[in-house]
This record gives sequence, C-alpha cells and structure tokens, in this order.
Amino acid sequence: MIERSGLCAGCAHVRVVTSARGASFVLCGLSRLDERFPKYPRLPVVTCVGFEAAEQPGEAQGHQR
Repeated sequence: MIERSGLCAGCAHVRVVTSARGASFVLCGLSRLDERFPKYPRLPVVTCVGFEAAEQPGEAQGHQR
C-alpha cells in the first residue's frame, strides 16, 4: 500500500494506520503541527512542500492501530 502513495512512501513524516477492519491509511505526521497538511492525504501524493526524505525509505513508516 505504501509503495502506491507517491512521495509519502519515502517521507520521514508518514505513518501507516491500520483500522480494526484491516484497512490501511497513510497518515501525514505534519498534519498535527500545520493545517496545510491533510491528516489523510489523497493518494498518490506527487508534490508536497513538507516532504523530507526518510533516512531509510520504506522503514520510516510506523504501523498503528
């Protein structure tokens, strides 16, 4: 799922949230600090002023329930 999210796949601010029903959503961590960023952005994200490359692409996202 994360690989189809565009820039979010390699962003240091991304978290993948999984619902009790098993659906996964990409959560933007910047949304907590800045209202310009949607909590759950429309995918794929192709441009983002808040993008910061993760140290290890594909490993920055955490899974939360």
